[in-house]
Amino acid sequence: VNEQVTISGWVNSRRDHGDVIFIDLRDAYGITQIVFDPKENIEAHKTAETIRNEYVLQIKGIVRLRPGVTENPKLFTGKIELLVKECIVLNTAETPPFEIDDMSKINEDVRLKYRYLDIRRKVMQKNLRLRSKVIKLMRDFFDGQGFVDVETPILTKSTPEGARDYLVPSRVNPGSFFALPQSPQIFKQLLMVAGLDKYYQIAKCFRDEDLRADRQPEFTQLDVEMSFVESEDIFCLFEQMLKIVFKEIDNIDLKVPFKRIAYSDAMSRYGSDKPDTRFSMELKDVSDIVKDCELKVFKQIIDEGGRVKAITAKGAACFSRSQIDGVTAKAQEWGAKGLAYFVLQEGKIQSPIQKFFKQDQLDEIVSTMEAEVGDIIFFCADKNDVICNVLGNLRLHLANLLKIIPEKSFELIWVVDFPLFNYNTQEKRWDSEHHPFTNFCKEDLDKFEKGDYGNIKSTSYDLVINGMEMASGSIRIHRQDIQKKIFDIIGLSKEEAEKRFGFLLEAFKYGAPPHGGIAIGIDRFLTLFTESDSIRDVIAFPKTQKAQCPMTQAPSDVDEKQLRDLHIRKAK
Repeated sequence: VNEQVTISGWVNSRRDHGDVIFIDLRDAYGITQIVFDPKENIEAHKTAETIRNEYVLQIKGIVRLRPGVTENPKLFTGKIELLVKECIVLNTAETPPFEIDDMSKINEDVRLKYRYLDIRRKVMQKNLRLRSKVIKLMRDFFDGQGFVDVETPILTKSTPEGARDYLVPSRVNPGSFFALPQSPQIFKQLLMVAGLDKYYQIAKCFRDEDLRADRQPEFTQLDVEMSFVESEDIFCLFEQMLKIVFKEIDNIDLKVPFKRIAYSDAMSRYGSDKPDTRFSMELKDVSDIVKDCELKVFKQIIDEGGRVKAITAKGAACFSRSQIDGVTAKAQEWGAKGLAYFVLQEGKIQSPIQKFFKQDQLDEIVSTMEAEVGDIIFFCADKNDVICNVLGNLRLHLANLLKIIPEKSFELIWVVDFPLFNYNTQEKRWDSEHHPFTNFCKEDLDKFEKGDYGNIKSTSYDLVINGMEMASGSIRIHRQDIQKKIFDIIGLSKEEAEKRFGFLLEAFKYGAPPHGGIAIGIDRFLTLFTESDSIRDVIAFPKTQKAQCPMTQAPSDVDEKQLRDLHIRKAK
């Protein structure tokens, strides 16, 4: 108070009270009330009469306390104001296409077209500062643990890892292409071969795939790799890092070690390999109970090798018939042929299929499902993979309808013991469940040698937070003979393996250490703290779901000379 200061910023709002004009000046740190009093400076007051929202000003003035009744407790600077001695208009501004505030509902395409204006809003400023802080916490942690930050190439060799590569034509090597990395996977393994021991990187990754709210063509991940480790070392390290981040960002004390669940249990109990365990509603197999009932569809599916599983929706008996029909329609979208149900009312079960069951069968179903009056039991009968997809999605849908997911709660679990391979029925061959550099569990060596590929467990692991896969990693293959065998199993010919990954196989000849790592998607991780529905809210300049930038109009045409330089001709 009573100090002369200079502040600069944008006009957030202007109020003309006759003799005195008030302006709320906004900068990166908040809003300050500016007072233009003609008794103090008539020229500055005249200037204030011409000022409009988003003008850029520099103000010199005296800090003074606001009169008590005019204090604004909602503002960080709400106890003071600045009495203007000098006002310089650094720049004028046209009327922006939307209000620069957090209350306005703005179409996302408009926000992205004028992203530089969108970022002026408090919520976006907060999100990007949060991003900076989280990344700094991660860097500080790994620096403190003796990790080395290494940048790996952005222009690299095309080694498809599941999604399409973004390709970059080479001008000086006509007809050849670089690829943008889908991950630094091979390079971080090579760093372990090189004896670096502990590596990390805030890495840019690129995947040319169909987009959703949680996908972007370019995204950022914290990438980590270590030598001479087992899964336990990586779990412990990552839990320590996340414990620090959650405490610093949201003052949450995470309990470590995190819970763990085997992949097979996750699929059996939750119908998903990324289960949301903040609420129960687990899948339960009732096949043995219903196999002798008189409902033909249940009997037929069980006889054909399928199963009947169910979930109990607590308190859902209040659903109207149209709401139940809506739930059934959702189940059909996820692959169900239909959806049977029991509504548990006082003294009876209401259901179109109730008549096909004996009383002892009904009692056993209710007991198995731990259902009570006021609940609904939903059944799905089909092949196991269809059931998992239907009931796994349905339990999430019902939890949202019933509002039973606790707010501001976090459940972090490790999903382990994934299968090493999955069988591609269309192409009649084995695929890697994660990627072909993942090792198998030691106890499954005999299965690997006997060719029992469908029952081999991998050393991969996922970190799941609130039903979202946040991080994924594995202990890698470090022996050339095993890596070649994996390539052979997934149908990669010797020539193709040499063409794509020859440099990695060559490196393994020279004493590669056992190694493993993990990567966490930073964009998706940040949405846990911002409660955003889309990762676009935590990225400064994201793309739309069509992989376009409305602001720069990228991707765009290029002139013919550039194409000729790259030895490229457009298809007609």
